[in-house]
Amino acid sequence: MGIIAWAVIGLLAGAIAKALMPGKDPGGCLITMLIGIAGGLLGGWLGKVIFGVHSINGFFHLSTWIAAVVGSVILLAIYRLVARRRTH
Repeated sequence: MGIIAWAVIGLLAGAIAKALMPGKDPGGCLITMLIGIAGGLLGGWLGKVIFGVHSINGFFHLSTWIAAVVGSVILLAIYRLVARRRTH
């Protein structure tokens, strides 16, 4: 996949992760996109390690989107913990 496809998947996966985990989040669209892109990579890696599948197949494959959203939720949770500790 190209860099534009990763950016689009990242933005959408990050937005879906924020919708699944309601609450106030520090950071705007750029942070959401970065969390989503990193989440897609994390989700793909976890899918490969845990389930032995190649979960990042292409832009329109459901496994790509599931991996990106799951990875984004994990990273968003970690980001919230780190940001909350920094403010308190």
